[in-house]
Amino acid sequence: MKHLLKLEDWSTEEIINTLNLADQLKYEQKHGIEHKHLKGKTLGMIFEKSSTRTRVSFEVGMTQLGGYPLFLSSNDLQIGRGEPVEDTARVLSRFLDGIMIRTFEQSEVEALAEHGSIPIINGLTDYCHPCQVLADLMTIREFKGKLEGLKMCFIGDGNNMMNSLIVGALSTGMSFSAACPEGYMPPQNIIEFGEKYGKGKFEIVHDPIEAAKNADVVYTDVWASMGQEEEKKIREAAFAGYQVNADLMAVTNPDCMVLHCLPAHRGEEITADVFEAHANEIFEEAENRLHAQKAVLVECMADKGNTRDND
Repeated sequence: MKHLLKLEDWSTEEIINTLNLADQLKYEQKHGIEHKHLKGKTLGMIFEKSSTRTRVSFEVGMTQLGGYPLFLSSNDLQIGRGEPVEDTARVLSRFLDGIMIRTFEQSEVEALAEHGSIPIINGLTDYCHPCQVLADLMTIREFKGKLEGLKMCFIGDGNNMMNSLIVGALSTGMSFSAACPEGYMPPQNIIEFGEKYGKGKFEIVHDPIEAAKNADVVYTDVWASMGQEEEKKIREAAFAGYQVNADLMAVTNPDCMVLHCLPAHRGEEITADVFEAHANEIFEEAENRLHAQKAVLVECMADKGNTRDND
């Protein structure tokens, strides 16, 4: 049984194979070729955080794969009224073929996998966002034709996005640089993961211009994520200057991409002119959530031998 709890759990080979499958599924979807790899399967989708892209892409993707997506709000489940996660895992394992959960604590995702008997897919936690990063890598490869040897630069908070981007970029042969303010660094275990690759492949600085030099991909995210609304004013002050704008793009490589996991706050983490200049890349990235997550669903939930050879 295979889970996607965090990207660190997957090997480079597993990541690349999933990207290859995502490319294949995208091609088939665009050409009207059905791929009912999950016919008769049911995915429970637990949402403890609000969502646009995650809910729609998983729901549509599961349907296109021939399965049935079941939306489960924490307001409607007993887990929202205090039922232990281990009991929820054991009950839902008897009804469903897989669970996707979008929640706050990474420990809740890990507990579902520990106590359940079906695949668990992390749709986002405060610690990581693996599905988004698979879509990001898919998009970079579409536009650049490769991943290995490219430089990714992240400007902003050492949050769940940066955590997963560090793992995804370095695992697939990219180098990674980031700029974030004092007090907003990623957790120590993620820094240690990056440092294993050496200074030439990984660095975190406090100067956005320094981080962005010669970048092939610039990535940013909102300054205040869900659950941090009360910190908005404090964060606006801390992140002043940590903006993707024309001055920052001037030091990147000439054909540098810009990606954003959305929603974007124009005028804060990114200027409107830079966003619109790279809108094609950003919205292709958003679409690729559908295709990358379909590949994850197939990898985790399909019966052995129920997919085509992807070589």
